[in-house]
Amino acid sequence: MLIVIFGENCSGKSTLAEMMKQSIGAKVMSGKDYLRLARSESEAQSLFRKMLLEAVEGENLIFVCSEPEQLALLPQGACRIYVKADLDTIKERFRARLHGVLPPPVEAMLERKHGAFENEAHDFVFDGVHGNAEEFCNKLFKE
Repeated sequence: MLIVIFGENCSGKSTLAEMMKQSIGAKVMSGKDYLRLARSESEAQSLFRKMLLEAVEGENLIFVCSEPEQLALLPQGACRIYVKADLDTIKERFRARLHGVLPPPVEAMLERKHGAFENEAHDFVFDGVHGNAEEFCNKLFKE
């Protein structure tokens, strides 16, 4: 099974991916981890597309994605989970990552990118602020 978890930075994607990994024993890849598959970006991307396609019907793979253009890599049959969070929460979490300081250029980038995934096709939505990852996984994998 190929599960794609996508959403903005600090929305809760990694927390959900970790819970899913524990639930189904999946391999997790994030962002541009696939670039490690080959020396050239085009070759790595080609190998990654093949890996994603094989995962649709095979070994469990979770791809955590925070850039909308990475969604173009996905094959048909992927389970797409959109993780959403409000802008204030995203800023608060990002500030914590940066040891309490959110530089104005970073804050502006978060504001500019907010909502970038709202119109993307998805199978499920997870509330990265109020949702319970364990309950979500239990419900998802019972179906």
